[in-house]
Amino acid sequence: MTIIPFLTSYYRVQKALQWWSYRQSSKFILEAENIRDSLLQETFTMRRNLDLLSTNPWELSSEKIKQYLDKVDHLHHSLVDISDRLFPESLQDSFPLAIEGLLKSWLVTNPHLYFQIDMPIYWRHEPPQSGLIILNSLEELLTITISDILMPNSIYISLKQKQGLGQLSVKINYSEVCNILFHSSLSSLDYLCQSCQFLTSAKCFYYTQSSRVYWYFYW
Repeated sequence: MTIIPFLTSYYRVQKALQWWSYRQSSKFILEAENIRDSLLQETFTMRRNLDLLSTNPWELSSEKIKQYLDKVDHLHHSLVDISDRLFPESLQDSFPLAIEGLLKSWLVTNPHLYFQIDMPIYWRHEPPQSGLIILNSLEELLTITISDILMPNSIYISLKQKQGLGQLSVKINYSEVCNILFHSSLSSLDYLCQSCQFLTSAKCFYYTQSSRVYWYFYW
């Protein structure tokens, strides 16, 4: 009879990891499509224009030089953004800065949403591999809990050390109207917590109270 709880736990973890793999694969596919549709097209156009200029270099006016420099700058910044999304440079030096860097895009795209961010100035050395999983988990949490039809009133994000453990906590406040809509996302939060625990050997859990959601990650 003891094999039944084991199989139940096994299938629960399996479903959670399948969910995680699907979410990460979807992000990579979208990133690849954006690169093909924007950056690769821009580099092709730049290469074509340079080929044309090579036949008549006297057409290279100061205005065209500025245009090409602007395109090169745009290409450079786009590559920096892609690099930071795949692996933030700050993650190797400061885990709090990496979290703040992740939250910048959410602050820009949700100016009406009140974010309260409590990050320490100093933090222990965080292995990049586990740190990246925690960052991806936080981004998944925000993706699940913030949408056009599910919009919180405020979000509080805190990073602290307690008894030698790192604690990342997130409190999300909703209006009563959104309370019903949110419950449809609870299964995704279950998968997220189970995936985090399996991939990092850490402790992850959440609970709801009235129109609030509390999410904790200990490692």
